Amino acid sequence: MIAITILFVTVAIMTNILSNNAAAALFMPIALNMAHQIGAPPLAFAAAVIYAANCSFATPISYQTNLMVMGPGHYSFADFVRGGLPLVVIIAVAFALLAPFYYNL
Repeated sequence: MIAITILFVTVAIMTNILSNNAAAALFMPIALNMAHQIGAPPLAFAAAVIYAANCSFATPISYQTNLMVMGPGHYSFADFVRGGLPLVVIIAVAFALLAPFYYNL
């Protein structure tokens, strides 16, 4: 349970620095290897990567549409952090609480 939560948080952080596609491609083999090493179901770790890679709300550089609305909407980088970071935290906590029950971890 701790390993999948750490994986989720790591991918969620990286997807806000890289693109979501790059974060998913980078972390999917790592996640599947982690699952294999600890004897957990690989589907749970793959789902963690997929969900976390789509948590690209906290920075404007993380996803194309975030950057597209930044200029016309007169948003600053801090606006994305202020609005997106709490959303990423809520999704991470929800996944950490629900994944063990759904995937029988």
